Amino acid sequence: MAASNSIEPRLFLNPIFTTSTTTNSSTSLHIQNFKLKLPHFPTKNPTLVFTLNSSSGSATTNNNNDNTIITPYPDDPDPEPVSAVSSEIRTRDGRDRRKIVKVAWEKLVRWSRTWRSKAKTDILERTNKVVVLGGGSFGTAMAAHVANKKSQLKVYMLMRDPAVCQSINEKHCNCRYFPEQKLPENVIATTDAKTALLGADYCLHAMPVQFSSSFLEGISDYVDPGLPFISLSKGLELNTLRMMSQIIPQALRNPRQPFIALSGPSFALELMNKLPTAMVVASKDRKLANAVQQLLASKHLRISTSSDVTGVEIAGALKNVLAIAAGIVVGMNLGNNSMAALVAQGCSEIRWLATKMGAKPATITGLSGTGDIMLTCFVNLSRNRTVGVRLGSGEKLDDILSSMNQVLVNPSMQPLLGKL
Repeated sequence: MAASNSIEPRLFLNPIFTTSTTTNSSTSLHIQNFKLKLPHFPTKNPTLVFTLNSSSGSATTNNNNDNTIITPYPDDPDPEPVSAVSSEIRTRDGRDRRKIVKVAWEKLVRWSRTWRSKAKTDILERTNKVVVLGGGSFGTAMAAHVANKKSQLKVYMLMRDPAVCQSINEKHCNCRYFPEQKLPENVIATTDAKTALLGADYCLHAMPVQFSSSFLEGISDYVDPGLPFISLSKGLELNTLRMMSQIIPQALRNPRQPFIALSGPSFALELMNKLPTAMVVASKDRKLANAVQQLLASKHLRISTSSDVTGVEIAGALKNVLAIAAGIVVGMNLGNNSMAALVAQGCSEIRWLATKMGAKPATITGLSGTGDIMLTCFVNLSRNRTVGVRLGSGEKLDDILSSMNQVLVNPSMQPLLGKL
């Protein structure tokens, strides 16, 4: 069956079954055709026929063979064989025919997976250049992850610090965040926006939320209108309370700029060490979400897809507030009971707010919600939790921030925290 490599057959979207039965009186042979119409299958006439032949003779008949064959429907103008799916299933009289259909369907599923596997390799093969905006810890970790998937893939990191840029290009390490971790040789750092963005297939945005708008406005002249932006940034913009899905299109002056949000429980250090991790990509464009899933997924990084952009972004932003509060509980030695009550009530309030904004409740209980909350509230690697612990111990906010190597994810919390 002829099909374009860019089209993925979706065999599970509204299949339509119709049946017809004919009987041969001389041989007591029933022939039943199950016509399976696949509305999203990439052919001119997306109809397949399951031909089920079974004998219904007397008990003395010994050769009761059932043949299951999948062939294109006879009126298909392009009757190229789908697959040589043929098997013999020995049955006795009265056996449920649904078992035969089930076997044929399972074979069709296996055949469809080969198409999906081919599509996955095609995405990576067609990708030649990826740009990462920002040279922080998570941006560096994602740059290394993508670069490890394909040695011929060029991964450019656009950053402001010339010293870190030189360290990456000459020593293949980020001297500020990962001085002991070696980066792939196909990771290239630059301070020139035009060089980084020219010809890029995907853009991973890893800039802090509070500086994203001004930064993107400065490089907007070099951004292709069709360049997909994968946002790694979590948080809300101070004063405007805008999410990244609003900041990026407005800063680039392109309301149709392709956007994907990447979120989930993930520490940059563990990602660099290739420890098992699961994350979610969210986009209103299903095909784009699937393409990014195929680009990022690997043996140690599992990527799920979602269409709930609002839920993923809100959960990723508000969990940081909860993490600061959880750290304060630890710093003040308020005990485990208080911690459990705080996190439980915090999850409930995040879910309430997110659903009021149009998010799906299931998103808040998934990787980008509950998963990220558990990681950032209970693990010492969380910088927001660390800030809370030091605040609860009596330190001043200004002293804490000046001693940190990384940006606090929610600077909008600083006016409130300063009063503690």
